[in-house]
Amino acid sequence: MNGPTAEGGKHGTPARGRKRAPTAEGRKLSRSFGWLTLLGTLLVIAGIIGLVYTGVATLTSMLLFGWLLLIGGIVGLAHAIESRGTNYFWLGVVVAALNLAAGVVVIRHPEGTAEALTMFAALLFLTGGVFRLVGSVVVRGPQMGWTLLQGAFGLLLGLLVLFDWPHSSLYVLGCFFSLALLFDGLGLIAIGVGGRRIVSMVSDRLDASGPDQGGLPKSAEGGQK
Repeated sequence: MNGPTAEGGKHGTPARGRKRAPTAEGRKLSRSFGWLTLLGTLLVIAGIIGLVYTGVATLTSMLLFGWLLLIGGIVGLAHAIESRGTNYFWLGVVVAALNLAAGVVVIRHPEGTAEALTMFAALLFLTGGVFRLVGSVVVRGPQMGWTLLQGAFGLLLGLLVLFDWPHSSLYVLGCFFSLALLFDGLGLIAIGVGGRRIVSMVSDRLDASGPDQGGLPKSAEGGQK
């Protein structure tokens, strides 16, 4: 009983266990990457719908922003209450109160908030474009052409948004929000599909380099024969 048969019986069960474990882990990883792909697809669909209905996307983004401020204010207030007696108690209370007040204002007046944020975005584009143009002319670095192009694009975009304000507030923020959803969704789809391919390749290599289906190494089978 101490021959190759007993030795193969000792090693057969761990070999089969080693073969099943990577397969189970691979299935879990494949399902996880599949959920990422599904989430990315939903984000892409939401981004496309938002690009078609930019006005709805703008109001939706403002409402989400307001609720995020409210939730952040509630969480900040809870942390401030927990840390009462410390030097940062009143600072936490003030920040939480500001977040709560801003959240209420944004939720009650989403159109006015969109107009204010659109004006702020237009001013950012203008100042960023001017600084890039002036900086590229003064520095004259190796990337001067690209910097000039970026500055001119930012300046033009800021002027277009500013000249069409406040009507531009109906579509500018919604367009940015929808583009963010679209690109985030495409990134998740790429991660999910690429991850599933990598898991499939690793599983195939483990199956190819593992023991035979009988669970015994080839040396043990030769000893039995």
